[in-house]
This record gives sequence, structure tokens and C-alpha cells, in this order.
Amino acid sequence: MSAGSRPVSEPTVRNTLRVHRAMQDLTQADLAERAGITRVSVNAIEGGRMIPSVLLALKLARALGVSVDDLFSLSGEARFESTVSPSSSSSSPMARTSSPTATE
Repeated sequence: MSAGSRPVSEPTVRNTLRVHRAMQDLTQADLAERAGITRVSVNAIEGGRMIPSVLLALKLARALGVSVDDLFSLSGEARFESTVSPSSSSSSPMARTSSPTATE
């Protein structure tokens, strides 16, 4: 590593699979059967020992009736959300739209 450089930490995948499963009162075996996967895979994903493929994530989301985004997110995702406040958005050229007013 060169002087002045810092290690870059990779984002990690977080999941709420256990929460969504519990909200529907499902066992790991129940969810596995619904999704067409093994209980061992459900356990490994919930425990953070396995990151599912896109196909597996879609199957789990469908089995629970939620979106993939509801189940999985990146640890640093909050940094990428919009930070525009309502007061500053009105001054943005992108926020301005032509709308009828009482004087028109």
C-alpha cells in the first residue's frame, strides 16, 4: 500500500430473510419448500454464510411475496440515497415543472 492510501472496505450484503420468514410464521423448511431450495441454503443465507445468486434471491422473494430489495441490501447503501431536502428540491431545475396556477 502506498503512503496516504487507505484500504477500501467492500460493502457487505445484509438480509432480512429471517425477519420476513418469522412474520409469516414459516420454518426454514417451510420457506425452503416454497422456494424450491434446501433448508440448509435458507439457514446459510440467514446466517450470512452464503450470498444467494440472483435466481435464488428471486425465488426467496417470490416465496415470501416481497421484493428482492426488501430481503437484501448492501451495508453501505444509505450513502447512495438522495440527500436533497424538500426546501432545496424546489430550487433545483430538475424539480421545476410547468403546472397551472390560479393566475393562468
